[in-house]
Amino acid sequence: MAQAKAKSSQDFVPIQEIRSGVVVLKDRSMRAVLLASSLNFALKSQDEQEAIVLQFQNFLNSLEFPIQIFVESRDLDIRPYIALLEERYVAQTSDLMKIQTREYIEFIKRFVENVNIMSKRFFVVVPYSAATIKGTEGVKGIFGKVRGGDKKTGAQNRIEAFEESRSQLEQRLSVVEQGLGGAGIRVVRLGTEELVELYYKIFNPGELGKPIPPGTQQ
Repeated sequence: MAQAKAKSSQDFVPIQEIRSGVVVLKDRSMRAVLLASSLNFALKSQDEQEAIVLQFQNFLNSLEFPIQIFVESRDLDIRPYIALLEERYVAQTSDLMKIQTREYIEFIKRFVENVNIMSKRFFVVVPYSAATIKGTEGVKGIFGKVRGGDKKTGAQNRIEAFEESRSQLEQRLSVVEQGLGGAGIRVVRLGTEELVELYYKIFNPGELGKPIPPGTQQ
């Protein structure tokens, strides 16, 4: 009896490639990711809070496609800030300022040792999956029957399929950006590099590196 071949960790990652600011999954569906700003909701007046909630409710009700809201919580790395303070300490010419800077550095170190400080980032994932036609595959399933005499190569068809799907995804992104903007939430679309870093951290939470996987393009 033949023994089943062990699967590598890559087999469990649903991502085929990341290029042009788009995540392409193995099922050929696409994802784009928006980084969203936060709101000091508790500091708003009651009228402002009600207006924000109403705008957000209207935004959700207006959507004709699903979205995913993802919150990334991580321990705040205070080391870059401590390094900056150490540089300021060295640059100080006043003895009093040196003492105060050193005391502040020690205070920050003690504080982070006793308090769990988390950094949070908010993402909105926008999907798009091209409709397929029963009995067809690949590009045919996306665009319908291929016309007779079409001499395009498989690569050309894949490029056209990608661009067509990306165009549809861009339209969805515009809808989400406008809807969130109406609620006072600013969004920035992640590019290829940012997407690679985000997904690498998700699949490798204990590592700090950010290698570029094969097939990833700008």
